[in-house]
Amino acid sequence: IRCWSNIPFITMPLSRAHGKSFAHRSELKHAKRIVVKLGSAVVTRGDECGLALGRLASIVEQVSVLQNQGREMMIVTSGAVAFGKQRLRHEILLSQSVRQALHSGQSQLKDMAVPVLEARACAAAGQSGLMALYEAMFTQYSICAAQILVTNLDFHDEQKRRNLNGTLHELLRMNIVPIINTNDAVVPPPEPNSDLQGVNVISVKDNDSLAARLAVEMKTDLLIILSDVEGLFDSPPGSDDAKLIDIFYPGDQQSVTFGTKSRVGMGGMEAKVKAALWALQGGTSVVIANGTHPKISGHVITDIVEGKKVGTFFSEVKPAGPTVEQQGEMSRAGGRTLAALHPEQRAEIIYRLADLLTDQREEILLANKKDLEEAENKGRMALPLLKRLSLSTSKLNSLAIGLRQIAASSQDSVGRIIRRTRIAKDLELEQVTVPIGVLLVIFESRPDCLPQVWNCTPSSLASEPCKIMEQIFLETMLKNMENKGWVVSGLRAALQRRNLRILVNEKLDVSCQCTVAQKAICILDCIKRSVARRSVEKAAKGIPVMGHSEGICHVYVDTDASVEKVTRIIRDSKCEYPAACNALETLLIHRDLLRTPLFDQIIDMLRVEQVKIHAGPKFASYLTFSPSEVKSLRTEYGDLECCIEVVDSAQEAVEHIHKYGSSHTDVIITENEKTAEFFLQHVDSACVFWNASTRFSDGYRFGLGAEVGISTSRIHARGPVGIEGLLTTKWLLRGDNHVVSDFSEHGSMKYLHESLPLPQRNIN
Repeated sequence: IRCWSNIPFITMPLSRAHGKSFAHRSELKHAKRIVVKLGSAVVTRGDECGLALGRLASIVEQVSVLQNQGREMMIVTSGAVAFGKQRLRHEILLSQSVRQALHSGQSQLKDMAVPVLEARACAAAGQSGLMALYEAMFTQYSICAAQILVTNLDFHDEQKRRNLNGTLHELLRMNIVPIINTNDAVVPPPEPNSDLQGVNVISVKDNDSLAARLAVEMKTDLLIILSDVEGLFDSPPGSDDAKLIDIFYPGDQQSVTFGTKSRVGMGGMEAKVKAALWALQGGTSVVIANGTHPKISGHVITDIVEGKKVGTFFSEVKPAGPTVEQQGEMSRAGGRTLAALHPEQRAEIIYRLADLLTDQREEILLANKKDLEEAENKGRMALPLLKRLSLSTSKLNSLAIGLRQIAASSQDSVGRIIRRTRIAKDLELEQVTVPIGVLLVIFESRPDCLPQVWNCTPSSLASEPCKIMEQIFLETMLKNMENKGWVVSGLRAALQRRNLRILVNEKLDVSCQCTVAQKAICILDCIKRSVARRSVEKAAKGIPVMGHSEGICHVYVDTDASVEKVTRIIRDSKCEYPAACNALETLLIHRDLLRTPLFDQIIDMLRVEQVKIHAGPKFASYLTFSPSEVKSLRTEYGDLECCIEVVDSAQEAVEHIHKYGSSHTDVIITENEKTAEFFLQHVDSACVFWNASTRFSDGYRFGLGAEVGISTSRIHARGPVGIEGLLTTKWLLRGDNHVVSDFSEHGSMKYLHESLPLPQRNIN
């Protein structure tokens, strides 16, 4: 028994059979029964007279989509007063115009004033029209809607409450969408401070409390409250420091400053939060979001149900660690600490990492073996991915060598002066390199990525060696630094790998909403699958994405190719590591080489290496009995498979590469220097080689030290991305009381713009 408006009444028990509220947004897709509350600001126009028909139609469409998915949808709506106000104003103006035309003439029509309309009368005039509009809209989707009007007093009577509950259940059983509203034509005026006095008491004063009450009574899984703000902010929206709260927990309301109520309607944000917390306590998940923003209102409801980062999600389960926003802030702050280290300190850290890789190799390889055995036992991984997942002593040694290369070049990485200019006397400008910022690195089944790039979100398929390496590196290295008396505050936050199993979509979406994270996170994408790359780019929104999709690498064998070089280069390109993104996928053969000894040698070598051959359309036309014809010339096999296609010239080879390639790495094999130079200059890929294997497309082999991926983008970095690809620049200007006015036409100073010599680089 609870007290509501000082009158005791019986409520439904809060511990419901269908369980507690959802703990995470990702679970919202499982919501079966959903209440959508439409605030007055969502339903009405900006002039508060009439309905926002476009928004309303979009909301009906989204509700219909979810209803047709088999969910049970209910709508708690406002709008009757606004709709009735529009009708009554029209009638009054029409009536006044007729009377004044008869008695005063047309000259006084412009002076007519519309009297203040009583809200109950407006509601009475608008209810029927509002419902007729809903019925017409839902009919377009073959869905029936039913109207239910309730008042505060209806919840006093236990029999009425049971009748209401039974009616709603029967409508839902018949696949009808109930549209519920307070009966504003007869509702009594609210008593001051009579409702929502804490989360344990609730009365139906406005549609927020009505929606919460119905959500608990009907044991709904999700309550969506749509208003004219993006969600709940930690301070009034519009203030300088206001931040959208992604997840709100019970008890957090003490740290929130509420603003005024919405421009229309009876409830403000404080009322919405209290209603939401009451529903949450009753086992219903709640999201408060913006239903008026033109860019998101067309899909706000479906986005919420899909678990996307929209509005404020109310949860009873607080995460054990920092939120994604806090991780972004910590990483940014720690990164600045790292950037301020002296080159010698950075070098010593990286040398220590390289030593740890070799010193602790047995522990790392043992963890990798555990991952491989688990993957093989579950049979969940294709052979190419299994090869990528595998670590070896030689791989770890190569990683250590690469790290030492980076350490040796630390003087020429961060803080390197790349341009000096004397602007005027005693006014000198420098352009220096600085870290690009915090990187979110996404990779699949590649534990060897971790030592090369630290602040990352790895695939769970490489979890064990990543955890071991993180533990070894962090604890050993930071302890070593502390022993030297270095200030390591903030370094742990900068180096620590974030939430191993965090959903990538969650981090991307949050980073777009959080100002700090949007400035902090730049994504370096090491995913080679095109579908995953496109989904990352879509989810990242305004965050830069650098990386490649497929690695569709070509080797073109010209008529002037050397017999000794052809089979050797092709074997290495395809067979040395077929799962790599820089492995050969399409072999282009000049037409004149068909049915020659060189062509036979190529085919024999591929058969010996057990490479499955797919014939391109032109190649298949030359053969009586051909291998299986390729389904697509844009295929990355990632295994001992390749496509062979025929071209008539180097020009046609270039055109084929541009049409079907991925701008990764492409090779020509020829002894004709003129043809080779034509190929090198005209192929528009990140890496173009002459008489060399595609496998050389690698940061370590280029001498870049560590590599975090191969970028096929055209902005900032292209090809294998090493340390320089992760740097940007800033400008340092040193003056002595200089002002721009001194350089005006009648000023005392002149611009010099003299180039100054750069400091000697350390070439050791």
